[in-house]
Amino acid sequence: MVVVGGVKIGKGNPIVIQSMCTTDTKDVESTVKQILALEKAGCEIVRVAVPDIESAKALEEIKKKIHIPLVADIHFDKDLALASIPFVDKLRINPGNLDSAHAKELVAAVKKKGIPIRVGVNMGSLSKVHEKKYGRTARAMVASALEHVEVLEQLDFKDIVVSLKSTDIQTTIDAYRSFSKERNYPLHIGITEAGTLMSGSIKSAIGIGILLNEGVGDTIRVSLSGDPVNEVTTALSILRHLGLRKGLNVIACPTCARVGFDVEQTASKIEQELGQLVGTVAVMGCNVNGPGEAGDADVAIVGCNEKKPLLYVRGKYVRPIEEDEIIDAVKEALS
Repeated sequence: MVVVGGVKIGKGNPIVIQSMCTTDTKDVESTVKQILALEKAGCEIVRVAVPDIESAKALEEIKKKIHIPLVADIHFDKDLALASIPFVDKLRINPGNLDSAHAKELVAAVKKKGIPIRVGVNMGSLSKVHEKKYGRTARAMVASALEHVEVLEQLDFKDIVVSLKSTDIQTTIDAYRSFSKERNYPLHIGITEAGTLMSGSIKSAIGIGILLNEGVGDTIRVSLSGDPVNEVTTALSILRHLGLRKGLNVIACPTCARVGFDVEQTASKIEQELGQLVGTVAVMGCNVNGPGEAGDADVAIVGCNEKKPLLYVRGKYVRPIEEDEIIDAVKEALS
């Protein structure tokens, strides 16, 4: 287990949701604004890129204005890592982009601050030695991670989190499975560069879902192009559907000619307006499966031909309901 700014990762603790800012880290106002939005969405650890010394200096002010642990993402330059360490709760380094010869100095600094290191291996930045030996494979990713982990271990540093991400789902799964047999460090899992909201969410759900279902993984990031708030909402959805987080679960039928009201609009509105609540809501177009699904849901709205939709609460029929009453009725039943 490691502790990142008070958040526990590994050893049976709840799966932790992470994201990363898309803002210019030097722009403190924009970065803080985005982090606060991520916090509101449910993000529990946030990472920012540190490409230059001005970004490293900005971390101090950013840290003062946020409420979740802050991670510095470092590539290429150990001096940027050293400049960042005083102001962050974790350091992320990529062995393919940082010389192991600098490990001793970095370890001394993180030990003094009392923060962990994430050894983050991506297929796009493998150790050149292992890439040449094994190709662009899961084996090369694992070898790259183990090489750097062993450097840290030799320096008596074991406050480590490891990630092994590829944009290919199977390669990612193979890498995590293999590494988890070699070492028992907490694992940060995800499909890197997964893509846009639609395709990236699907790829992430498959890869992250398979690994978590096998008991592999302690903290996750869904890597999507665009607003990082979508990463957090997608991650929450993945965890909820795996039974690892409580939240709002909306069941909705695909609709057909029997539909008695606007299922799609109703289900979407419930998700958008009541997403902070906990419980299962079934939005069913007709009485074929509607009453049956209502038996398992906390609240159900069931279409009834040309009549008003019917409201069920915890399996019991309550009354017909006007469509403009649905949101308030669901909210009342779940509150």
